[in-house]
Amino acid sequence: MFVGITNTPRNYAWGSTRAIADLLGRTPSGGPEAELWLGAHAGSPSVIEDPALVGGCDTLAEWIAAAPEVALGADWASREADAAPRLPFLLKILAAGRPLSLQAHPTSAQARAGFELENEAGVAIDAGNRNYRDPFHKPELLVALSDTFEALCGFRPLAEVRGIIAELRLLDLATDDSQAAIIDLLESHLTRGLPDTVDWLLRDGRGGDSGEVEWLVERVVALAEHAQFLAEGGAAIGYARELAAVRVLAAEYPGDPGIVLALLLNRVSLQRGEAMYLPAGNIHAYLSGLGVELMAASDNVLRGGLTAKHIDIEELLAVLDFSPAPSPYLAPIVLGDGVSLYRPDVPDFELVHIEADADAASSSPVTMRQITLTGPAIAICTAGGFLVAGAASSRPLKRGQAVYVTPDEGTLTFAGTGEVFLATTGA
Repeated sequence: MFVGITNTPRNYAWGSTRAIADLLGRTPSGGPEAELWLGAHAGSPSVIEDPALVGGCDTLAEWIAAAPEVALGADWASREADAAPRLPFLLKILAAGRPLSLQAHPTSAQARAGFELENEAGVAIDAGNRNYRDPFHKPELLVALSDTFEALCGFRPLAEVRGIIAELRLLDLATDDSQAAIIDLLESHLTRGLPDTVDWLLRDGRGGDSGEVEWLVERVVALAEHAQFLAEGGAAIGYARELAAVRVLAAEYPGDPGIVLALLLNRVSLQRGEAMYLPAGNIHAYLSGLGVELMAASDNVLRGGLTAKHIDIEELLAVLDFSPAPSPYLAPIVLGDGVSLYRPDVPDFELVHIEADADAASSSPVTMRQITLTGPAIAICTAGGFLVAGAASSRPLKRGQAVYVTPDEGTLTFAGTGEVFLATTGA
């Protein structure tokens, strides 16, 4: 069964005012449009375009609750032994006009334990200081749709951190008021390890008495601004992208310790079509750009800076993976001409990207691509148009339209030209 779905973009303050509307051929709302959610998450379940097709249910969440074996298939309807049947993934179109908060997500075991502890403590599900709003993990992948998508992702190798500190020292010496002592202090904490450094930055930088991190943030921002001045005069600046990010973050979140914490993280620039995968424990922040984001259907976020929202330092430190690693690019599996599969190491989701141009060697302007489902799926067309056919039915899909597909449709054939993203469960 093919069921047309839609939704209204979330108006978070960091959202772009035009990117989602321009991509999907919609009229902009006039305010920020940050995320278009396609799925059954309680925070913003997709609206069913024709409720009569699904027994009168208005949202995807209502339909899954009413007819899980039809909507999800027998396998996924019975997979969660201790929870109600649910769609395990959430597909989003995300448009960051401003930087998001630094954040990380728990493992499944951490999420279950934290959810139960906060329930036992009587913390309301919608409380501002709640860490775990459900018992599920929240790994994520993102594929860039804009020419570039800018982000911070995971702790960078310590050798690179030392290189950044060396550059800060050079910049400090190039000023009239050298303040090497505060750079010494940062380096001293790093010799004790990343957990000690992050703990110090967050605790002292959020109401600590020593004023050390406040001084450090102020000095790093001043040095980043001095670097820009020197670069405009023709000087070669090391780690120029990282220092540019410091200036951007300082303008958005003045005085936040996350400004310095950002220098410990990989600075990632995705080109259109490139992807990154963020597993549990990966600290990250999106800086700017438009992308397709696919994640496990959860709302568990541990924040670590660049935000006015609740930060639980103890819980964040327990969740973070401090292992330095390269930028978390996820290479696609090429399934055929114009068909790429992004498959992370979780069963909750995978993402298929279909790009089909008219066949110049044929008199037909239509190309065909086939994908075999392993569970329920959601497809959104971001360019052109297709006829999507399965084992039992078919449906046209044009730019800006999205459709929910039940797993009994089996192998899907996409006939047309343009671009489609298909989210489904992992193999």
